[in-house]
Amino acid sequence: DFKASTQFILNHLDDLDPRRGISWQTVQFMLAEVQYGGRVTDDFDKRFLNSLTHVWFNDRLVQPGFKFYDGYPMPEAKNLEEYNNFIQNLPPQDFPEVFGLHKNANISYQINTIKGILDEILNIQPKESSGAAKGGGETREAFVYRLSGDMLKKLPRDYLPHEVKDAITRLGGLLPMNIFLRQEINRMQKLITIVRITLEDLKLAIEGTIIMSENLKSSLDSMYDARVPEKWKKPSWHSTTLGFWFTELLERDTQFKKWIFHGRPKVFWITGFFNPQGFFTAMRQEVTRLHKGWALDSVICQNLVTRFSREDIHDAPPEGVYIHGLFLEGAGLDRKTGKLIESKAKVLFEQMPVIYMYAINTTAGKDSRLYECPIYRKPARTDINYIGSIDFESDIGPRHWIMRGVALLCDIK
Repeated sequence: DFKASTQFILNHLDDLDPRRGISWQTVQFMLAEVQYGGRVTDDFDKRFLNSLTHVWFNDRLVQPGFKFYDGYPMPEAKNLEEYNNFIQNLPPQDFPEVFGLHKNANISYQINTIKGILDEILNIQPKESSGAAKGGGETREAFVYRLSGDMLKKLPRDYLPHEVKDAITRLGGLLPMNIFLRQEINRMQKLITIVRITLEDLKLAIEGTIIMSENLKSSLDSMYDARVPEKWKKPSWHSTTLGFWFTELLERDTQFKKWIFHGRPKVFWITGFFNPQGFFTAMRQEVTRLHKGWALDSVICQNLVTRFSREDIHDAPPEGVYIHGLFLEGAGLDRKTGKLIESKAKVLFEQMPVIYMYAINTTAGKDSRLYECPIYRKPARTDINYIGSIDFESDIGPRHWIMRGVALLCDIK
């Protein structure tokens, strides 16, 4: 892609009409949509490529004194030796600002680098057998046996089908939100069952009552290293440590039990859902049913960033939902206006206030002055973790925040 792009620019300059000058629009389109963009399928990646070409490929590039950033001027060399000297004099370590990022991005990079090294060390450490504990300390098996017992005591009780059915009926029957809740509870029950069976089997295997299978051995090693067993990851969510994962399981269960047995929450913890996209879809369906003549295909989600924390909300909205639990990465938030501002130094994430999500019936496009901020379940920004988007106002154009890589995260661990 780089060679093809370079060759295109050379050809474009060779065929250039001096009276017309460089066609920056052509260069931007060819680089962002064809040479690189032709292989890109993610809409937000394509948006970033378009912003990147618009920011750097324009008339400013050929103006005297242009700099990408302090210490990164355009080379004014006439021969190979001068170009080599220019390259040698560049800063030995690139600054995040060169790429349009905030300086806090360097902190994130260093944290991720160190975490990768420590994880690798943890993975290659030797696994001691039951008789290899030194100094009379607790063996691996004894530790996991005790941990399994503690987790079994704290593990939520099962959802009984008849109780769930009666509770759904009391909430209004098969309404969109209730159908979503039932689906979430079904997934939670499957996970609770898997966790309970694994923990009970581990205790029996350590006692010698049953055979320690490969799956149980793998679970034992993971739990001893404070990692989530692979068997639990598939039906659940990713987490850095077993402690964080189990705490989230208890918190998710608490939200579901309060909702189904004590009534619909006034504010929803968006991180606590297996399928957040389904939650927003159910909200759209619910609002559509409230308005005669609305078609679901033309109903879209809208949002309003409030000034309130979860504790300040005492009543549910007349339609739509309040959500909380999101973290802003790459920018800060002006609490008075709800607009994006630059991040504070050394503050990597900012907790968002309550956001009001509602739906409107329209076929018009979104306001180009707003920044469409993607929401991800985890810091890894992949299609699997993508949930949806929220629009932010800002006194700076949206391309600035696209270059900053601003996103909302459900979980920062």
